[in-house]
Amino acid sequence: MENLNIRGERSEFFTPHVNMDAETGKCEISGESYLEYTGEFYDQIISWLNQFITEVNRPLVMNFRLTYFNTSSFKAILNLLNYIKKYEKQGGNVLVNWYYPEDDYDMLREAEDLSEGSGLNNMVLIPYSLDD
Repeated sequence: MENLNIRGERSEFFTPHVNMDAETGKCEISGESYLEYTGEFYDQIISWLNQFITEVNRPLVMNFRLTYFNTSSFKAILNLLNYIKKYEKQGGNVLVNWYYPEDDYDMLREAEDLSEGSGLNNMVLIPYSLDD
């Protein structure tokens, strides 16, 4: 199985960086998510996860390091987290880390809403300094 790597871009719309490693199960979405075709973008991540779950079936560590996302990205991320929750319900070993800037209380609230909405048992909210 191949890794999924998408280099983030900033222009009229912002595309997050995506690194999904099939060998280690360590995955990350970072940057800003303000897309024109949000569903199509996140569908390719869910498709990769489906293949990972079906073919590899290893522990999954999903790291989010988003500094901004719009409403359509929120919905797509929730769909992604719900998909991860299905894997967890099937007995998959799942850990989701949500990194947020320590002074960004809006991002913290959004992450809390996503955690509650998905019902993931292992979603950890981790503050960090933007100076790090």
